[in-house]
Amino acid sequence: MILPKMIMKNAFRRRVRTILTITAMGIAILAFGLLRTVLTAWYSAVDASSASRLVTRSSVSIIFPLPLAYHEKIGHVSGVSRVSYGSWFGGIYISEKNFFANFAVEPASYLDLYPEFVVPPGQKADFLRDRRGFIAGKKLADRFGWRLGDIVTLKGTIYPGDWDFVLRGIYTGLNRTVDETQFFFHWDYLNEGVRKAYPAMADEVGFFMIGVKDPNLSAEVAREIDAMFANSRAETLTESERAFIMGFISMSEAIVMVIRIVSLLVIVIILAVVANTMAMTTRERIGEYAVLKTLGYRGSHIGVIIMGEALLITLSGCLLGIAVTFPMVRFFTTELGQYFPVFFVEPLTIWLDFGVAILVGAAAAVIPTRQAVRIRIADGLRRIG
Repeated sequence: MILPKMIMKNAFRRRVRTILTITAMGIAILAFGLLRTVLTAWYSAVDASSASRLVTRSSVSIIFPLPLAYHEKIGHVSGVSRVSYGSWFGGIYISEKNFFANFAVEPASYLDLYPEFVVPPGQKADFLRDRRGFIAGKKLADRFGWRLGDIVTLKGTIYPGDWDFVLRGIYTGLNRTVDETQFFFHWDYLNEGVRKAYPAMADEVGFFMIGVKDPNLSAEVAREIDAMFANSRAETLTESERAFIMGFISMSEAIVMVIRIVSLLVIVIILAVVANTMAMTTRERIGEYAVLKTLGYRGSHIGVIIMGEALLITLSGCLLGIAVTFPMVRFFTTELGQYFPVFFVEPLTIWLDFGVAILVGAAAAVIPTRQAVRIRIADGLRRIG
């Protein structure tokens, strides 16, 4: 019981220094935790992807359409359980700052492929009946204060004009990784308008969503689909939903790499701060450690005192940083929800925070401990006074 008391008293002997070090550690843990949360949000769509879903798009680029006639042919491929289709609409609500993803989809099959979008049965039925109907994620509806039955107008960019929709359903996510900020409406409604205004663009879709019976056969099914449309006027590229999403994320890989590097720099900086604090503390107490040796304390005891003090400081800062992380994440969820629709602190981030704190504390105490343990009693006693 003596060593824990000594560790506690030593750690807070210089209160101002200790409090400042704990505060610096807390800020570093907060920064590290937020950066890790941003990375989690960045890859949330990947985590939410299903191994039983494939995406077929133009082999040239996602912006090039595919004929709707491919739908029936894909459905006859062995191993395919269900096929849906859709197009990126790119509509603007009031102004461009109100960005959110909006898609024209074949509603019944699309919702069947995405059971993680939970829509109350009555609302789902209303949505399927109304060609002008749309469903929105709960976060999106809450953001703009939409209620069932509201008429929402989007200004088309790819498909010019003002398009009116009626809110028929609000979906929630089956789990925390589901994006609740999306907007889905009937592809038939879009195609009807396009056929009148732009006949050449009618009966074309941006992508096909494909459900496979056995995820282990996904690669084989993808090859068969692409082979079917090889050398056609619109060749296809079929890939897993995960690979499809990773293709978009890879476009911003440089940003992700910068975030990873900054998170490592945060650890290095706080390591330097804590190491400097422990070095100063050890120099001040060399005489005390010499006295402890004369009283029979071994080098291991002194090492435990120094290491314990460093860990107490870093873990205190860690707890402070974690406590502040949660309200900060809630704040950023409100302010940056349109950019990070899935933004939460995952348990792994908390464990990494503790791991970083222990690593920094242990590393910062290594050299001071070595110096204190190796100093001779006579040399230490000369520094007293």
